[in-house]
Amino acid sequence: RKEREKSEFDQKVLDIRRVARVVAGGRRFSFRATVVIGNRKGKVGVGAAKGTDVSQAVEKAVFQAKKNIIVVPITARGTIPHEVRAKFSSSYLLMKPAPEGAGIIAGGAVRAVCDLAGVRNVSSKIISRSANKLNNAKAAIEALKQLK
Repeated sequence: RKEREKSEFDQKVLDIRRVARVVAGGRRFSFRATVVIGNRKGKVGVGAAKGTDVSQAVEKAVFQAKKNIIVVPITARGTIPHEVRAKFSSSYLLMKPAPEGAGIIAGGAVRAVCDLAGVRNVSSKIISRSANKLNNAKAAIEALKQLK
């Protein structure tokens, strides 16, 4: 068997959901995993996938995330260059640069995306009341895509 080589990307599982489809005999359950990957040097991606068990779903989500990697411009102070607003589905997000030493001031999914992207100082607020981690993570990616 081939040994797995160490990936350049760190990964964080944001969400695992059990989903069901109804078939003739009842319900068939599968799992949906939402994963963020990044190298903490400006590259980050989000992926979501379904599988029959959790490990398969996570593996497929990582594969999807690698396809969706973006490059984030980070200033010398370890923050974003300017304020940015983004919307994805029902999630609406505001991101602002923060002074040195402030850290990542953000909610769960946005915090994970910023951390794995390598942004050390940022202030963020999810303006909509969306609790959907996948939509919040994708809104964070949309915000980071807008940076110049």
